[in-house]
Amino acid sequence: MLRFLYAHDLAAEPALEDGMFRHRAEQFVRRLGWDLALDARGWERDDYDALNPLYVIWQGEDGAHLGSARFLPTTGRTMVNEHFAHIAGGPITSPFIWECTRLCLAPGAGPEVAAALLLGGSELMRQAELQHFVGVFDQRMLRVYRGIGAMPEVLGLEARIGVGLWAYEPEARARLCARSGVTEDQVQGWYREATTGPRRSALAVAAE
Repeated sequence: MLRFLYAHDLAAEPALEDGMFRHRAEQFVRRLGWDLALDARGWERDDYDALNPLYVIWQGEDGAHLGSARFLPTTGRTMVNEHFAHIAGGPITSPFIWECTRLCLAPGAGPEVAAALLLGGSELMRQAELQHFVGVFDQRMLRVYRGIGAMPEVLGLEARIGVGLWAYEPEARARLCARSGVTEDQVQGWYREATTGPRRSALAVAAE
């Protein structure tokens, strides 16, 4: 299932939190070779995780973290504006654009998990009336995006890093539903649960 959790909600989900940050270390540091710091727990966690971002998380039936992505509004501090604006062609700041970074899959998770995460981002975009996400990605992820039918508009590439824009498109949303095996009713229900259900998170405050 998809979970929509702000950073300060994670204290109530210690296993999910631990899995997410450990899997980020596995993917970005060990598999992709990014020069990122790990803390004493073996977590990959940076300054932007301290800004109370929203995480879209795919949680397995056993409660384990299987994939996640991090979202921040571009009206505040973002990775793309502070480190990659030269690739993007300049700073990107708009109430209608949020940043998506650290899209991470647990070892063994398939492309359907990536599709589910982007579908969750699409639902966030729909609910918050956003027009785009801007993402910083490893260029090797482009084949994954192409495979699940969610290619961004690439704003720039440099070395192994790319910056792209994803628009809200009903056609792409339908492809993500098909690729992930998640229905429209399911993703909308999970978002409602995050705002009104027994697992109500701080996302409810943003929706009120």
